[in-house]
Amino acid sequence: MEVGPGPWIALVAIEAVFVALVGAGITAVSKLPGWPVWAAALWIAGEAARARAPFSGFPWGKIAFGQADGVFLPLAALGGTPVLGFAVVLCGLGLCEVVRLAVRARRGGDLRRAAAAVGVLSLAVPVGAALAARALVSDEAENGTVTVAAIQGNVPRMGLDFNAQRRAVLDYHARETERLATAVAAGKAEQPDIVLWPENSSDIDPFVNPDARSVIDKAAKAIGAPVSVGGVITRDGKLLNEQILWDPEKGPVDTYDKRQIQPFGEYLPLRSLVGAINEDWTSMVRQDFSRGSEPGVFRMNGAGVGLVTCYEAAFDWAVRDTVTAGAELISVPSNNATFGRSEMTYQQLAMSRVRAVEHSRAVTVPVTSGVSAIIMPDGEITRKTGMFVADSLVQEVPLRSSQTPATRLGVLPEIALVLVAAGGLGWAVAAGTRARRAGDA
Repeated sequence: MEVGPGPWIALVAIEAVFVALVGAGITAVSKLPGWPVWAAALWIAGEAARARAPFSGFPWGKIAFGQADGVFLPLAALGGTPVLGFAVVLCGLGLCEVVRLAVRARRGGDLRRAAAAVGVLSLAVPVGAALAARALVSDEAENGTVTVAAIQGNVPRMGLDFNAQRRAVLDYHARETERLATAVAAGKAEQPDIVLWPENSSDIDPFVNPDARSVIDKAAKAIGAPVSVGGVITRDGKLLNEQILWDPEKGPVDTYDKRQIQPFGEYLPLRSLVGAINEDWTSMVRQDFSRGSEPGVFRMNGAGVGLVTCYEAAFDWAVRDTVTAGAELISVPSNNATFGRSEMTYQQLAMSRVRAVEHSRAVTVPVTSGVSAIIMPDGEITRKTGMFVADSLVQEVPLRSSQTPATRLGVLPEIALVLVAAGGLGWAVAAGTRARRAGDA
C-alpha cells in the first residue's frame, strides 16, 4: 500500500540532495589526474549511501539494474552491483573525456597524452573485464535439476485496492494451481517438484482461518508438490509479510518473514509527524509490519530455495544472505498488482536478472498479476507470462551450490570503491586548499 503523495515527495527531495552532493563531489575531483576513476567511485559511494539511508535505504535506482541486457552484465558475478555500476559509470565518463579531448585537439588545443590514455583506458578496461567475466557465468547443473512451477493467479483489479478482494486473490491462485494439476494429469504439462505462489497470494491468514487453510491445502494436494505461499500473518501481536512452506500432506511446515519491509507501504516512518501533516496518510497504514530476522531457505523436495520477497530484491545483502545460507535457486515472490501497468514491473524483473548472474543461480519470479518469469543463471528469461492474466510457468532449472566471487566477497568491493571515492575527494579538497593558500601568498 501507499499513503499518498506527500511522503514520496519527501523521498524525492532526499534523493535530490544525494544527487546534488554526488554532483558536487564529481565537480571537485574533475580537476584531478585520472578523474573518471575518482568520479565513478564517487557515484557508487552515493549509491551505497542511498542503499542505507534514510529509512533503511532505497537502492531501487542503482545504475547496475539497467544492465540486464548490457555487455557489462557478467561483472555482476565478479563484484556485485557496485562493480557492475562502477564499470558502467567509468565507461561513460571515459567516453566523455575522450570526446572532450578530441574536440579540444580539433580546435587547436594541446592533446594531453596522459589524459587521453586515461580516457581510453576508462573505456577499454571495463569492456575487457566484462568479456573476461563471462567465464564466471554458467548454467551448468551442479546438484542436479528441479522442475519448478511459478503460479500467477491474477487479481480482480489492478491498483492499491486489490486487497479489498483478498479472498478472490487466494481463490484465483488456488484455481490456477488446480488447473495446472489437471494439465499434469492429462499429460499436457510436466509434474513440478516445487510450486511457488507470489507475495500476498493469501492475505487471509491460514493459521487462524480454517476456510483459507482448506483452500490452500486442497490446491497443494491437487498438484502433489510443496507450495510456497505468500501470506499476511498476525503472530504474537506482530503483523508479518510471510512466505509459508505448505506440504501437501503435512500442511504448513516452515515460514520466512520478510526482513526488508517497504517504508510508506508496509510501515510508516515518522508516523506522528506524517499524521500531523495529514491524518489520511496514517490511516492507510494502520499497523506497521514487523521485520523478520533470519534469511529464508526452504527445503522443497530436496532443493534449497532462497526467498527474496519483492522489495528485498533491490538490496544486495538480502539476496546474498539466502545464497550463503544454502540456496541452490532463488525465488522472488512479488505483488506487482500495486504497480499497475507501470515500468516498475519490468524494473523489478531486470533486478532479478542481475541477481541471477551475480550469484549464478536460477531465479523464479512468481507475481500476482505479471510479469512472472523464470530466469537462468546467465540472466536469460526462458519463460514469462503476460500482465493481468492467470497463467503458470513450468520448467526444469539447474541447482547450483558454487559461489561466485561476488557472493564470496559480499560488501568488500563496495567498501573498496567508497575508500577510493574518499581518497579522491580528500585529494581534491587538499589540492584546492593548497591552491587558495598559494593565491593568498
